[in-house]
Amino acid sequence: MSSDKFNIFSFSGKMKIMHLSWMAFFVSFMVWFNAAPLMGVIALSLGLTNEQIKTLLILNVALTIPARIIIGMVTDKFGPRLTYSALLILCSFPCFMFALGETFEQLALARFLLGFIGAGFVIGIRMVSEWFPAKELGTAEGIYGGWGNFGSAAAAFTLPVIAIAFGGDNGWRYAIGLTGVMSFVFAFIYYFNVSDTPKGSTYFKPKKAGALEVTSKGDLALLILMKLPMYATLALLGWKLSPEGVGMFTQMEVYGIYGILVAVLMLDLYQTYQVNKHIFDGPVPEFERYPFKQVAVLNVLYFSTFGSELAVVSMLPLYFAETFELGLTQAGMLASTYAFMNLVSRPGGGWISDRFGRKPTLMILTAGLALGYLGMAQITSDWALPLAVIMVMTCSFFVQGGEGAVFAAVPLIKRRLTGQIAGMTGAYGNVGAVFFLTVYSMVSTQIFFYVIAASAVLGLVSLLFLTEPKGHIAEVNEDGEVTLISVN
Repeated sequence: MSSDKFNIFSFSGKMKIMHLSWMAFFVSFMVWFNAAPLMGVIALSLGLTNEQIKTLLILNVALTIPARIIIGMVTDKFGPRLTYSALLILCSFPCFMFALGETFEQLALARFLLGFIGAGFVIGIRMVSEWFPAKELGTAEGIYGGWGNFGSAAAAFTLPVIAIAFGGDNGWRYAIGLTGVMSFVFAFIYYFNVSDTPKGSTYFKPKKAGALEVTSKGDLALLILMKLPMYATLALLGWKLSPEGVGMFTQMEVYGIYGILVAVLMLDLYQTYQVNKHIFDGPVPEFERYPFKQVAVLNVLYFSTFGSELAVVSMLPLYFAETFELGLTQAGMLASTYAFMNLVSRPGGGWISDRFGRKPTLMILTAGLALGYLGMAQITSDWALPLAVIMVMTCSFFVQGGEGAVFAAVPLIKRRLTGQIAGMTGAYGNVGAVFFLTVYSMVSTQIFFYVIAASAVLGLVSLLFLTEPKGHIAEVNEDGEVTLISVN
């Protein structure tokens, strides 16, 4: 573990790793959300319908759910340095493909593939956990997550300006292509300036590849149960693309998607059994065990926190425009205050977690989140606009602070599995987003906010089962030596 002091203005040692990692995450989010602020211009340029625009937005998040699981496994096996660099290079190509697209089908395929870059977040969680001691980990992960997440807001502010600067019908192509160039170039900057661990530290890898390891039969049952909502969400996305939804696929094609999902689930369950069948031969040694319930609780909390953030960011500009009769530009600027809070609230949640403990912090922030959305449900056109903005910013502090506190706890469960645990928890954020946006398409905005508040109450109940991390994580290297990693 790097011993130099935590100085946010430093660019050496562990601080350099943290800064370069949030920059990689920032670039990945700029690429992931590069189309959203330009969608109106793209639609005009290529004659897209409203249904096609909605389809592109759905496709943008579809692949991120399995991608976060896969990238978590790859990170644990090959290390974050190689994985982040490779992801940034590979995802620059669908970005260029989107920028050069002439038909809806080309744009749809590029957008679907670009969902993979949304998994970049998971890689940095493992990288930062290797470099910072437990007492600073929440703050470091919060800065990584909060400042990197701001890439989506940066895309919203800068890309329309770049598109106008290039001008003409193809301005949007140059703006989107530029983010692909950034991704490609930063891959090399990252690769040649970071290392997976501080000098002399061991990078612990999973004993078996292909599925998350658990350490008891009960945990295996819980792991299987936690997999099901992810497949159900992908099936829901399939339904949204069916003739009953936006009509991108025929009913037979959608049945084909369902069939593929069932086949992949069966393969996943088989692989999970193969990796964990040793638990049926006898108990795992005490020092090797970890409680999977910790992961399950954090999944539920990230469903409410990041899931609601992605959903609310998508609907808030139009909500402000309709409720307060604003122009879309003004409404977009006001709605961006929700995302702006990421710069301070996510690091803030991590910092509070470092100071006052993981569980108490999560309890307070989740309760605040529930109250925040109950407050947002009360907003009407009778409210003064500044008061509505203050309500939104207050709610977003608890949402993003909660995200920071969740990922302050994730790396303290089992070091060699951090990528996979972060992948599963991160995927649950996307599951939440798809669930909440589906609810939003069916009910009033007020009920939408009430549903998110109810999910936070469920999160509070699940927190009763969370154990405050204490003592040490034991990891065994390839030579059989045991290393104890403090989680206090």
